[in-house]
Amino acid sequence: MNHFFIVALRVGIAAAILFGLFGQIVVIPTTASDEVDRFPPYEPFAVPYVTVAIIGIACVQVALAATWMLLDMVEHDAIFTPQAFRWVDIIIGSSAVATLLALGVTGQLFLFGIPSPGDGMEVIGAFGAAAVCVCVGAGFAMLVVIMRSLLHKATDLQTEIAEVV
Repeated sequence: MNHFFIVALRVGIAAAILFGLFGQIVVIPTTASDEVDRFPPYEPFAVPYVTVAIIGIACVQVALAATWMLLDMVEHDAIFTPQAFRWVDIIIGSSAVATLLALGVTGQLFLFGIPSPGDGMEVIGAFGAAAVCVCVGAGFAMLVVIMRSLLHKATDLQTEIAEVV
């Protein structure tokens, strides 16, 4: 693979991890605190939702770190080895955890809701966003599982060709 593309992807991954870290440390807690100050009935929901949001971003960061390791394997022409499966499995696991977190939030919003300062559109919007996250996360996890099976077939073919040669 072209060295330029690998470097560009690594820069993008590093930037995404750093932006996620900024969101985990600054943006999410500050926004939650501001919302609780603006509408005190949100207070019982602040800590659980902040925790879920921080863990969700951590799942994305773990998947990005695993992608970094896969890029390293591509760079060293070692992607068709059994070690690559560990990193792909980490991506699948982190996306599954994030999807389950979104599913939990979707279920909580569907069954119990949250208090709303206005006409309830905030709850409908949050429910819709959580449901979309569940669908996208499940789709992504299934796509990576399919890609893992393709990697497995390619690895088998690589091994078979190496034995023949």
